[in-house]
Amino acid sequence: MGTKRIELVAAVGLLALAGGVAKAQTAEMSFFVTSVGSGKGADLGGLEGADAICQRLAQAAGAGGKTWHAYLSTQATGGVPAVNARDRIGAGPWRNAKGAVIADSLADLHGAAANLTKQTALTEKGETVNGSGDKPNEHDMLTGSQADGTAFGPGEDRTCGNYTRSGAEGAVMLGHHDRAGLDETPPSKSWNMSHISRGCSQDGLKSTGGAGRFYCFATN
Repeated sequence: MGTKRIELVAAVGLLALAGGVAKAQTAEMSFFVTSVGSGKGADLGGLEGADAICQRLAQAAGAGGKTWHAYLSTQATGGVPAVNARDRIGAGPWRNAKGAVIADSLADLHGAAANLTKQTALTEKGETVNGSGDKPNEHDMLTGSQADGTAFGPGEDRTCGNYTRSGAEGAVMLGHHDRAGLDETPPSKSWNMSHISRGCSQDGLKSTGGAGRFYCFATN
């Protein structure tokens, strides 16, 4: 076998190995930032619709064998109790599409040990998401949650009508996936509670640096 032939075979083998590793990592993935939102601002079709988006994106990426839930809290309304985002996502650990551990437990995820940065908060495709300083900035993630992953009390809207509104009315709590402001003392921003939105429309979300994206976690 000639030298060039040997080099070609070796190169093909390395590509196949790399592809196999990538597929294995994706299969182990248990966390991602959605590569797209609903396209209707904060109207995700409620928790059920948001979960369906997570499941669909995971399926397309080769990780559809798990049960996926959106990291979203809802507020109590009409006799229906609130839902805490932290209660929807299992116990961990969670890994991104490239195998990096995001957090080992709920305590780590909501504490200083959380490994959430622009480099680790990847989409289901293993891609980074634009953050502070990029154009367009899309670091705002829908969470509707307080810093500990629990829901806000009833009253002032912090979930865009529990993710059913897409107009100027209402607001939703947003987190920064790149944790811009984390280096301040004390930190002014976090991955799940940084600031509220300007309304619930797609344009309103864009105006502060968002695109209607959110976090998805595998519960099993």
